[in-house]
Amino acid sequence: MQDLRTFWLTISGNARGSVIIVLASLVAMVMSSLFKLLGKTIPVVEILFIRQLVMLLVISPVIIRNFDSVLVTNNFRLHILRGLLSGAAMFTGFTAIVYIPLAEVTAIGFIRTLFTAILAIIFLKEIIGPRRWASIFVGFVGVLIMLRPDSENVNIYAVYALASAFFLSAASIIVRTLSLIDNPSTIMVYQSIVVTLVMGGPAFFMWVTPTSREAVIILMIGILMVLVQWLYIQGFKIGEAAAIAPMEYSRLVFATVIGVIFFAEFPSLWAMTGAGIIIASTLYTLHRNSIKKQNTH
Repeated sequence: MQDLRTFWLTISGNARGSVIIVLASLVAMVMSSLFKLLGKTIPVVEILFIRQLVMLLVISPVIIRNFDSVLVTNNFRLHILRGLLSGAAMFTGFTAIVYIPLAEVTAIGFIRTLFTAILAIIFLKEIIGPRRWASIFVGFVGVLIMLRPDSENVNIYAVYALASAFFLSAASIIVRTLSLIDNPSTIMVYQSIVVTLVMGGPAFFMWVTPTSREAVIILMIGILMVLVQWLYIQGFKIGEAAAIAPMEYSRLVFATVIGVIFFAEFPSLWAMTGAGIIIASTLYTLHRNSIKKQNTH
């Protein structure tokens, strides 16, 4: 064990960060598969509500320890808006996971990098060149290939997955603004409280009492979500974002394998072609972003 620890500490930060992000991606897909397992018998909002309660329990020491300051903000409306967007992203994203193949939801989700770039142009006044505009266009071509939007093939749950990516992107733009004026614990606490309240109302009216087995699985979903967030924080703390962010694409591999083995989901050629185009375009966008950051230092 000591030798393994020594080896771990001798490899580069980017290599360690990449391993952690791949592990986070695997845990995220395990969590998503559990969600898929329950989503047709237990309402999505109920699972999300219980998951949020678990997360609130985990961060409660932060709230209690800093109660006099953690909720102090001059940007209350932004926190509410971010919580609403996050709640919408969770509902649409996990609803899509329940009804369409894991791999397809995962691939569509990668388009959020391109949505974020567009929203940054509109709201943060960022300037991008023709190459990044081209990569954004190519990425949306990939989405169209996956969705094949015509009168016979439009899948409402695929549209949910696309909407989830947009809501996540919008929430991330707000986080960029909030991170400049509020501390991370305030941002995290408001997110948890608002999303819990948003899910609580619908969960109350749609409540289906879970069996003991289902209750255990829901609890596991909550614990795995906390673990995913912790792993992502650790990964990006150790490694450089530009170097380790592409490791998130391992999610598609895990989603495909889990989908085939446990849910007999075999992604179509259209889905895989579109996914490949989306991944290529978002990788290029990440590459151009890293070049831009290097030029500003």
